[in-house]
Amino acid sequence: MTKWQKTDWRQQPRIQMPEYGDAAALSGVEDRLSRFPPLVFAGEARTLRAELAEVAAGRAFLLQGGDCAESFAEFSADTIRDTFKVMLQMAMVLTYGAKVPTVKVGRMAGQFAKPRSAPVEVKGDTELPSYRGDIVNGFDFTPEAREPDPQRMLEAYTQAAATLNLLRAFSKGGFADVHRVHAWTLGFTDREEAEQYRDMADRIQDSLDFMSAAGLTGETNHELATVDFYTSHEALLLEYEQALCRVDSTSGQTIAGSGHMIWIGDRTRQPDGAHVTFCKGVSNPIGLKCGPSIEVDDLKRLMATLNPDNLPGRLTLIARFGAGTVGDHLPRLIRAVAEEGAEVVWSCDPMHGNTIKSASGYKTRPFDSVLREVQEFFAVHNAEGTVPGGVHFEMTGKDVTECTGGVRAVTDEDLSDRYHTACDPRLNASQALELAFLVAEELSDRRPQRQAAAG
Repeated sequence: MTKWQKTDWRQQPRIQMPEYGDAAALSGVEDRLSRFPPLVFAGEARTLRAELAEVAAGRAFLLQGGDCAESFAEFSADTIRDTFKVMLQMAMVLTYGAKVPTVKVGRMAGQFAKPRSAPVEVKGDTELPSYRGDIVNGFDFTPEAREPDPQRMLEAYTQAAATLNLLRAFSKGGFADVHRVHAWTLGFTDREEAEQYRDMADRIQDSLDFMSAAGLTGETNHELATVDFYTSHEALLLEYEQALCRVDSTSGQTIAGSGHMIWIGDRTRQPDGAHVTFCKGVSNPIGLKCGPSIEVDDLKRLMATLNPDNLPGRLTLIARFGAGTVGDHLPRLIRAVAEEGAEVVWSCDPMHGNTIKSASGYKTRPFDSVLREVQEFFAVHNAEGTVPGGVHFEMTGKDVTECTGGVRAVTDEDLSDRYHTACDPRLNASQALELAFLVAEELSDRRPQRQAAAG
């Protein structure tokens, strides 16, 4: 068998990737990136894979969340802090509900490229290439902005490096102390409209008070003041991904140095396609989006290709079907995994199957539909006796109005107030934390089943 090379993808069919007009400029950027330091390191990716193995076994829970598409224009320390902050709050609530550790993975420091349903966008009589994320081209509807520019990869790298630097400081510098995090959460439950979540918040506070009385504080116990936080993104722009590949000096394996975990989208999961060909050769944890169109035979082939040694924690299957249809698709996939004896993490992406166009003309996602898909995901796993391992949300720490519903009751008419996304609608901080409380209730109710599935 021919040994995998990081360039192998270039001989395979490629989709959802730009065609650059200046080959010399592209080559120059790839060469520069290939000499830059990696953004993440092999040891960190191995640690994440070990933690995901615990998720697969039902001894931990995965929270993956962050921006639909990171923006150059909106990049700021406050934006990073606010998303990190709400993910810490969500993780604490989920940990309390599940009574297992929560593995925290951000859609951050690399989520710059987006697949599109059409290669071009038409406004009036003008047709231009679709916006594919800031790493590829610009959002403005002009010929200049929409021309793919390889120099944007360098800006993406710089922003990702700065983001990781700040995330590492926040996660290890005391900002993540459990008492501080829960104080933020109490601010949410103190609102009249969030009263239904106050009881769980009070129970968490009682637990923290007991720990403090027993002398377990952030000052006395380092683990209570710090967290492990990982980054992830869709590995869509393969020129960027290849340029940041590195060989791990301790294992000899190739690591994708662009993020701790990378995933393959529902549009780019062809078993012989460029994206699968690239991802099969790197040692990072890999995610695979599974939508309604995935066939059982293709899933089996993809699992064998992406995780031939059946390593626990290597492969996460991210289900995205849409509310009301999970029962039509997820059971057959769960049974296919069981037939193969495959080690996988099951995660629920309740965002992408629930996008609608509102009466006001904005693309949105109803909170109730997002919640319903999560509930259906848990119900199916309960019926099948398998482990519902995690959730995957597009969200932000900002007070945007992009998804309708939630305790703050965002309406169609409210969407225009703070609709800031460059691509898909995101949950705001309040909606994301509310979902965490509701998922925690699911985890608490189903804890005996999870323990039985975990063996």
